[in-house]
Amino acid sequence: MSIATLAPRALYEEVAEALRQRIFSDQLAPGSWIDETKIAEEFGISRTPLREALKVLAAEGLVTMRVRRGAWVTEVTQEDMRQVYHLLALLESDAAAWVAEFASPALLKELHGLHAELAAATLDRKKFFGINEQFHMRILEATQNKWLFQMVQDLRRVMKLSRHNSLLKSGRIADSLAEHEVIMAAFDAHDPEAARRAMQTHFEQGLNAAG
Repeated sequence: MSIATLAPRALYEEVAEALRQRIFSDQLAPGSWIDETKIAEEFGISRTPLREALKVLAAEGLVTMRVRRGAWVTEVTQEDMRQVYHLLALLESDAAAWVAEFASPALLKELHGLHAELAAATLDRKKFFGINEQFHMRILEATQNKWLFQMVQDLRRVMKLSRHNSLLKSGRIADSLAEHEVIMAAFDAHDPEAARRAMQTHFEQGLNAAG
């Protein structure tokens, strides 16, 4: 089945999502050239929606467009990652402070549930990574700040391009879980500043592990 038959939303959005998943799964590795002709033929589409999709991915930082050379999967440097982690620490610590101050019992119960799932997934890196992202994005959703959510979502997409994922470092999963426990304790205590500090520490430690 060609991708052209799958689209309840705009075709270029479907194409962008398909390419996004290929990038995140390393089928399209960082630094690799994107063969537009080959992909258009494979998806059964024209070059127009493909180019629109590439523009979307370029805006997200996942693809780099080069004059007369086409599109390439973005290759992030250690300095790129330092900047991304710095921004995530600022934005997500602000969200954590909000949750500590305003979270309802229902939200805290939900976050405790995700934390429990995380604790049960320590032997499966892929599963742990997925639940970890759910946990962080749920904190952001709770603030109901769509701009904050979008900014963090874009930054996390760039973070996925790194070949030096912090969770791959020996012992990092256990450390990450322990840091989440500190964040949850601050939430339970309704202590915004403790939650802010705990989230900032979490990202500082993640960057150290990714270095």
